[in-house]
Amino acid sequence: MSAEGGGRRSVEDQLARVLDAVRALPAEARAIRDAAQRTLAEPATAAHDIPLFDNSAMDGFAVRAADVASASDENPVVLRVVADLPAGVSDDPALGAGEAARIMTGSPAPTAADAIVPFEDTVGGLADSLGEVRVLRAPSTAGAFIRRRGADLRAGDAVVLAGERLGAFQLSAAVAAGVESVTVTRAPRVAVVSTGSELLEPGEPAARGRIPDSNGPLLELLVADADAEVVLVARVADDADAVRAVTATAVERGADVIVFTGGVSAGAYEPVRGAFDGQGEVEFASVAMQPGKPQAFGVLDAGTLVFGLPGNPVSVAVSFEVFVRPALLALQGRSEIHRPRASFTADAAWTTPPGRRQYLPAVVDLVNRTVRPATSGGSGSHLAGGLARAQAFAVVPAEVEAVAVGDAIDVMLVG
Repeated sequence: MSAEGGGRRSVEDQLARVLDAVRALPAEARAIRDAAQRTLAEPATAAHDIPLFDNSAMDGFAVRAADVASASDENPVVLRVVADLPAGVSDDPALGAGEAARIMTGSPAPTAADAIVPFEDTVGGLADSLGEVRVLRAPSTAGAFIRRRGADLRAGDAVVLAGERLGAFQLSAAVAAGVESVTVTRAPRVAVVSTGSELLEPGEPAARGRIPDSNGPLLELLVADADAEVVLVARVADDADAVRAVTATAVERGADVIVFTGGVSAGAYEPVRGAFDGQGEVEFASVAMQPGKPQAFGVLDAGTLVFGLPGNPVSVAVSFEVFVRPALLALQGRSEIHRPRASFTADAAWTTPPGRRQYLPAVVDLVNRTVRPATSGGSGSHLAGGLARAQAFAVVPAEVEAVAVGDAIDVMLVG
């Protein structure tokens, strides 16, 4: 194995082991309106052209350009209005010399017309214009303000590619192109399990030695944001038998993935390690990163992927983004499984861990392209409050000893 520091496994090696175990989930046909947020297993192809027909880009008058070529403020051209074309009509009126049709945006342009005169370029505009119209300015080009059929897409063109997410924009484009159904992968089913005898139900009064379980709600939302389905949320004490029992329950519920938080380090009370270590299904590793050094990953006999993440909230957030989210997207056949990254300039100085890649919750200024820590307390994995302000993770290589103001920093955008 390659290492970034102290003989630990590199982030790339750990992620490669995860992705090597991922197999794309089965595909299914769905009506387009029922396929939102799914990943396409096959391209969605246009059933018809966009635009579907030549249509007007303006409210105004469909004309023969030659009839109004001489129009000016001093010498308006008078045309007889022979048709009215509101949106939704299918009429295709003939236009003879000196004739025009009043037309609204999106209405089919008459075959005989080769330009649209906007109502702003006429005397009186659209009011009282069903008899005649006085044109003040000629169209600047042939075909002015006519949207031609198929100028955007042609029937048979790919609207959304395989491996792409059917988000709001993609779904809208597919519907506009007449797509009725698509083939998409099934959403991954995920079980989220927090371990720790110290954990309280969210909302329970805090007490000495007890803390709220913030990891469960954190992972529920992160899983949903990765377009996966949460099928189980559980909280168990520091007991290996309890971990085994909840694992069996998750498998019974059809979980494709189980994500444990806590219980993966080398301490005296590590229930995930106690349940799986030495069984051959789940491997425990030390990864050269901060936070998130202790990691567990494996595949059960049932085919379920098991992730064991550290217990501190920042470690959970980082580990999910680095290892779990890419796996969930790969399960869906997504063509892009990583968050976008960009280079920003540090506008604050901070320390880095020796020999480990740092993932620091950060605040970014998109206008000035600067980045700074989200909390003044440093990069400790227990500093959950800073997550509320984080829009990104500053990713600092293991060989960098400290970050100075003005340094170029690689930033993973998550907010």
